[in-house]
Amino acid sequence: MCSSAMKKLDQVLRAVAGKDVTLTLIGESGCGKEVLARRGHELSERRRGPFIPINCAAIPDALFESELFGHERGAFTGANERTKGKVEAAEGGTLFLDEIGEMPMLMQAKLLRFLENRRFMRVGGATKIQADVRLIFATLRPLEQEVRAGRFRADLYYRIQGITLNVPALRGRRADIGPLLNQFVAQLSARHAVRAPRFTRNAKSLLMRYDWPGNARELRNVVETLCLLRGGRQVRVGDLPESLRVRAASESAPRAAKHRSSLLLELDDGLEAHVQRIIETVLEQEGGDKVKTAARLRISPRTVQRHVATGRVSTPDVGIN
Repeated sequence: MCSSAMKKLDQVLRAVAGKDVTLTLIGESGCGKEVLARRGHELSERRRGPFIPINCAAIPDALFESELFGHERGAFTGANERTKGKVEAAEGGTLFLDEIGEMPMLMQAKLLRFLENRRFMRVGGATKIQADVRLIFATLRPLEQEVRAGRFRADLYYRIQGITLNVPALRGRRADIGPLLNQFVAQLSARHAVRAPRFTRNAKSLLMRYDWPGNARELRNVVETLCLLRGGRQVRVGDLPESLRVRAASESAPRAAKHRSSLLLELDDGLEAHVQRIIETVLEQEGGDKVKTAARLRISPRTVQRHVATGRVSTPDVGIN
């Protein structure tokens, strides 16, 4: 990451990764808490062990204990065999409990008991099992607020109150948008076996101005859609989701000004595309000779080279005599 905020977080992770201290990450959904948790795991001496994430908000209350600690055969209807829980799966590594504030109160008591001695029993079991795991927690809201609201146990809160890192939303670290955009384009175009789309200057500018309420997760979803729909082609302002284009305009600007701003960006993109087509046509006529192309168009060879280097203009195939 390029932003100073993320660099500072990485420095803290490096400082505490080798220590078996409790780490809690606070930040909006999709802002990269799991990425940082994995980073903390990879920097630790447990990096050769597994990294096991569990989303506390996605598990039904009745299944939570079994999901976390596992169960013995016959422990309940449908338990046809012994099953290990996430704690056992994370043995020797890191267990990441995301959205810890959503954990049911009953399970909070059982988690507290486990944290005190790192011992647990599977559901339906009679033998205590020792676990060697490091725990990293994440939450949308500061846990002290949940304690005051009566939704989170105070004793558990004080038990896990170790190193707390506030992860800023993507709108608060805009320097990370460009690198994340490039990263997602490379990853997702490869995953879907399509050529990477190319973003015009104006399209990138709009993406940089957008507030990304869904954070990096929303950016990733937008990029995935564009990879599938615009693979190998240019992405202009008009190709971006309409809701994104509307929200990218300043909230304080009048509606007419918002529309005019978006329209000007689209017109600029259209003009730029027209210039690119002209350069590409002349370049092909001149057999790929950038100097001759520049002379005919009365522009500098550097301008032609810049368009070619950025992928805006494709170089014609020239046969070898």
